[in-house]
Amino acid sequence: MSKISVRDMDLKGKRVLMRVDFNVPLQDGKVTDDTRITAAMPTIRYILEQGATVVLMSHLGRPKGGKAEPEFSLKPAAERLAERLGKPVVFAEDCIGPEVRRLAEGLNVSKPILLLENLRFHKEEEGKVKLPETATDDEKKVAKAAMKLKQEAFAKELAMLGDVYVNDAFGTAHRAHASTAVVCKFFKVNGAGFLMEKEIKYMGQVLSHPDKPFVAILGGAKVSDKVNVISNLLTKVDALLIGGAMAYTFYRAKGLPTGKSLVEEDKVPLAKELLSKAAALKVKLLLPVDHIIADAFSANANRKTVGEDGIAEGWMALDIGPKTAAIYAAEIAGARTVVWNGPMGCFEMAPFAGGTLAVAKAVAATKCVSVIGGGDSVAAVNQSGLADRMTHISTGGGASLEFLEGKNLPGIAALTEKI
Repeated sequence: MSKISVRDMDLKGKRVLMRVDFNVPLQDGKVTDDTRITAAMPTIRYILEQGATVVLMSHLGRPKGGKAEPEFSLKPAAERLAERLGKPVVFAEDCIGPEVRRLAEGLNVSKPILLLENLRFHKEEEGKVKLPETATDDEKKVAKAAMKLKQEAFAKELAMLGDVYVNDAFGTAHRAHASTAVVCKFFKVNGAGFLMEKEIKYMGQVLSHPDKPFVAILGGAKVSDKVNVISNLLTKVDALLIGGAMAYTFYRAKGLPTGKSLVEEDKVPLAKELLSKAAALKVKLLLPVDHIIADAFSANANRKTVGEDGIAEGWMALDIGPKTAAIYAAEIAGARTVVWNGPMGCFEMAPFAGGTLAVAKAVAATKCVSVIGGGDSVAAVNQSGLADRMTHISTGGGASLEFLEGKNLPGIAALTEKI
């Protein structure tokens, strides 16, 4: 995972094509949360300090059909970036074409930043092919080959806008899109921005050479979402702590009562396999020993705390109980490396946030390397007010999951290796 960083690149006098993640929430044409814009600013500032200009590119939302849709325009992001940096940001109405090249070539010391319009206004960015269900295998092959050529042509046009390439958008690194992977074919040097560099450092460290004991905490709704992560981590961790609704598929596999709790019936045999694998590898796979249960999925529902065999018919488990929280906290306290992905319960509803908060406090209290793996885990940590006590909080939900699965992420694989 040793990749060239932007700090290793000769940038003076160069024009840097930089992939950022400005997929920010908008309301009435204004950015309502600029966290992702702020996160990219250290790399942007560094590039400018080195005497370079920068062309920024990003996607925003999921526009349909690969065409311009005003509600998904990145123009509000350009305005917010200009405010935050205190520098003018030129905005391009498209991301390829003669006018965009003219704007890129016109960048200078007084106007050093250009933000391109939403990459996903062009279907070639994602390279997806939509065909009718009646399409034959040959027709599918032809369509995919044609799209691949179009995607490469689109990436080549993007590459014309810069002398070197920097990727600081970890959240899209698991996608082989034109702006994250294909574009790298057209540059001699492709480097990681500071955000990407940090992701590679910490995510790579916990998977390749974690300090032991290594504890993983996995929560969330479905075993199916995390099965590959569990399988991969079981070969690396000393203990795996399971919470969230996914725990009740394991409960069903053990023959324990689950009431109305969410259970993936078709994944029960898989849960049995994972339990057996953990036993064979002598990894502690811990499930909740008590639960906060409710008679409805509501913050106002009747609720009570029960043991592992106490989930009655008509009731559902919505959080781990206090005994489980204490057991998990003790396990975390002895760890030197912790990875956490997924809440312990329905933390969005205050009565069922206690287990997630207890885990957050336990992780924050340790001096171990703690990596929070994106998605709802980040929201939970931010809600706890303990984010500054974690070693690293990942910026990518899907990307961090695939990283933890041990997959090779196209956006990282395409970056230049350090010699």
